[in-house]
Amino acid sequence: MRVADSRRSSAGTVRPPLAAWLASPGAGAVARPLRGHNRVLLADRAGAPILAPMSKKDDIRLLRVNYLRGPNVWTYRSVLEVWLDLGELEDWPSNRLPGFNERLVALLPALIEHHCGVGERGGFLQRLTEGTWAGHVLEHVVIELLNLAGMPTGFGQTRSTSTRGVYRMVFRARDEQVAREALGLGHRLLMAAINDEAFDVPAAVARLRDVIDDCYLGPSTACIVGAATDRRIPHIRLNEGNLVQLGYGAAQRRIWTAESDRTGAIAEGIARDKDLTKSLLKAVGVPVPEGTVVDSAEAAWEAAEDIGLPVVVKPSDGNHGRGVTLDLSERADIEAAFHVAQAHGSEVIVERYLRGQEHRLLVVGGQVVAAARGDVAWVTGDGRASVAALVDAQINTDPRRGVTEDFPLGRIHLSGPSADEVVLLDLQRQGLAPDSVPAAGRRVLVQRNGNVAVDCTDEVHPEVAHAVTLAARVVGLDIAGIDVVATDIGRPLAEQGGGIVEVNAGPGLLMHLKPAQGSPRPVGQAIVDHLFAEDESGRIPIVGVAGSRHGARIARLVAWLVHLSGRHVGLACRDGLFLDRRCIDAGDGARYDAAHRLLMNRNVQAAVIQTDACAILDDGLAYDRCQVAVVTDMALDPAQRQALARHDVAGAEQLPRVLRTQVDVVLGDGVAVLNAGDAAVAELAPLCDGDVIFYATEPEAAASAVLAAHRAAGGRAVLLRGGRVVLATGSQEQPLAELGARRRGAAALPPEVLAASAAAAWALGISPDLIAAGIGTFDDEAAPASRPAAARAG
Repeated sequence: MRVADSRRSSAGTVRPPLAAWLASPGAGAVARPLRGHNRVLLADRAGAPILAPMSKKDDIRLLRVNYLRGPNVWTYRSVLEVWLDLGELEDWPSNRLPGFNERLVALLPALIEHHCGVGERGGFLQRLTEGTWAGHVLEHVVIELLNLAGMPTGFGQTRSTSTRGVYRMVFRARDEQVAREALGLGHRLLMAAINDEAFDVPAAVARLRDVIDDCYLGPSTACIVGAATDRRIPHIRLNEGNLVQLGYGAAQRRIWTAESDRTGAIAEGIARDKDLTKSLLKAVGVPVPEGTVVDSAEAAWEAAEDIGLPVVVKPSDGNHGRGVTLDLSERADIEAAFHVAQAHGSEVIVERYLRGQEHRLLVVGGQVVAAARGDVAWVTGDGRASVAALVDAQINTDPRRGVTEDFPLGRIHLSGPSADEVVLLDLQRQGLAPDSVPAAGRRVLVQRNGNVAVDCTDEVHPEVAHAVTLAARVVGLDIAGIDVVATDIGRPLAEQGGGIVEVNAGPGLLMHLKPAQGSPRPVGQAIVDHLFAEDESGRIPIVGVAGSRHGARIARLVAWLVHLSGRHVGLACRDGLFLDRRCIDAGDGARYDAAHRLLMNRNVQAAVIQTDACAILDDGLAYDRCQVAVVTDMALDPAQRQALARHDVAGAEQLPRVLRTQVDVVLGDGVAVLNAGDAAVAELAPLCDGDVIFYATEPEAAASAVLAAHRAAGGRAVLLRGGRVVLATGSQEQPLAELGARRRGAAALPPEVLAASAAAAWALGISPDLIAAGIGTFDDEAAPASRPAAARAG
């Protein structure tokens, strides 16, 4: 974690408002904090000690909170940027606030793990002792609250601004609402520690966890997104739930929890209908239990007699084991189970009971990638406690059990609206109720299913794997959770009387990610590898154009050249939002939301996106990485001066820190196109992970040193000589063909537009002849098809 501010506290006069109060005991009074006490030790002119209470400090003011969604001046990832006014606390670093450090660490003991700029455990506590400012402390408090709430966060920075007492503080923010909640809680905790007031940390953490549960991706979706991130595949969350786009434009795939856009609606419908699923599986020889659909409790008993006891009664289209009652042999039990199942589905099935344990096998792309075994839940009586009390003491205290999806096992409820009716029915069959007191030593069966969380992937027999992958193919699911009942998953099903009882679309993955016993399985990686071949990145070519001069014209010309190369191109620039040559929005396209729309469009095979310093400071870039980055200049656009001032950018010398963001995100096989005639732009070259193409216009003298060194190393450059574009690689030069008739105003293109656009097209692999033809046919003046006249700009 980087150090927040570089200043150290120093001895000196205590500043107002305390200074005015100190004047009252007498001239020459001095103050010295007493460690651990909210008091100040005063000495009057005679040297006599005086104890007086410290004044309560005013709240830190949160001037502005801004969520930077894409790569920004701080980091590649999304962050929450907070502008703070410390007020009087600017005069009170941590080592001058009596007892503050001790109170803060008492509230958050794990702050000792924060390395801060010191680079080792206890680094932040060292900074507290030396003296650091409240903005920096707030950064660490917020990060620690997020850590405690289960969203580990390691990035944060705090920097002073040109206004005394005002700071910019940022921290990693995967979700805006979660980050804002953490900020508010951290702010209140910090002020409580400063003013020696009570603060309930467990309640704050619980509140933050609730917000995370409401806002963040579920564990199944999060593991898939995490696996995609590991492969450097970008993602976009498409709703407030678990619908996520992996990749950009035409290269994207979509997931919704553990369903993908390859999961057919027909297949999902078949999987919901358990009776239809069994009939299809039976037709191809997959072992399934005999069963039938019934419409009444009496019919359920009749079906059970025909099938042969014991039986299972379950809803035809339920999920997660809800309403499923096992091992039924008595008429009263079967009729009661019918009503339980009826409440959880549209129809009820009675089927032969298969002896053995329940197993869940996950099939992805025709392969078994994980398997988990169920375990029956029991309690043992002590002659004193009720069944409900025994369940709470012997089952629900298991740390693996909880009420959210983060826990591999769920808690068992015997009362209230969440009471498990199947559990109650099983207790009734044993002659018990929740308030019954079992005799000492009596074992009570509490739950037969719903505890599938013991990893058994390595035990699956090849014949079992063949059966379940066949079942997934028959139903038509690319990702399926297959429920198998078997006494031993390591033996073929036929020889032990086992079978497949359900095929589920959109299966939960938590049992494989956090098994109660055994090793976690990389199921997220398996799903991502199923959706994207090894050589697929989920990316389309993206060209980012940054600077204040001719950005829209460069972006439009590059988009035209890409269009001529045969790709459907999206363009977002100051002139609007375009798909190929059609304007779909005449507003300002050089903003985050507009550019994001291009990346969500399945038709877009390449994107050209204009940005500027204001857009980067307001929102960050709309994409995580790009193939080509064009930076034209570091001039301070007068039209943007006021907008930049609110970000504390007053001069052009501050722009490199902002516009370098565009170069920082170039892919390793990408290219930065830089103006060699602007020294500040040329100095960005070492920051590029990929290649660099410099461009220069006549005269070349201002860029001669940069170009000479670059070309001497075999680098590429684009020059403009006599109105003709020259592509240079090392000492070799290739003039482009004549630019044609230059109809419709093409001859009026500024030299910078020609050189930068040709360089970007060259970086994309577009041939020199096509570049020349495209420049010659580019219509810079006429509006593209359907483009409103109001959207036209120079």
